[in-house]
Amino acid sequence: MAEKMLVTQALDEKDLLMKKIYDKIEKAHFVDFKKKNEELVAVERVSEEEFNKRAQAAYQQINDLIDRFGKIDAAIVESNAKTMINTSYGQFSVASAISLKNRLRGKGVYAGKTDFETRLYEKMQDDYLKRVVSVDEKNSNLDDTAENMRLSILGKDTKKADDRPLDVVDKYVSENTSVLVDPLEIKVKMDYLANKKATLIRELETQIKVANATTFIEI
Repeated sequence: MAEKMLVTQALDEKDLLMKKIYDKIEKAHFVDFKKKNEELVAVERVSEEEFNKRAQAAYQQINDLIDRFGKIDAAIVESNAKTMINTSYGQFSVASAISLKNRLRGKGVYAGKTDFETRLYEKMQDDYLKRVVSVDEKNSNLDDTAENMRLSILGKDTKKADDRPLDVVDKYVSENTSVLVDPLEIKVKMDYLANKKATLIRELETQIKVANATTFIEI
């Protein structure tokens, strides 16, 4: 007869089984030795018959636990592939939602190498900040140059300012002013990336928890 349980219960049991399996493996003794003229084995200090029973029982118990772990794990995997959740950025199976959540958090097999959104955000931010600094520096230098040009044209006698042609300086400044070339409206895109990632992670985590707490599996 199939046993029915919620995915949350199955996940809790998986964690418990992992601890039990490792604990039983560490505590088990499968091989000992003894002198032919002694009844007790050397390490465990029980009869050979008793040691054999314990070793066989431990081996069987461990394999039974491993078998149950495998069945629960397989049932969870199958359920995750079939159960669907909804987010503001689309519908996902629980399996793909878990994979995406781990990727966005930089966890799992690739350990952050597939968190493309964060890398894209950082590169955009780096480009933006560097170019803003460059624009500011060039325009500041331009202001200094323009000021020197004005002084050169006006000379020390500023009373004659109205009589001297300064339009050439204004034209020079206008033509040589540096401006940011920003085809993406990069700050808007950066805000969108950051908000999308945060929202998606939050929604995925919430919906996965809801699905796990309401979906039954059979083993």
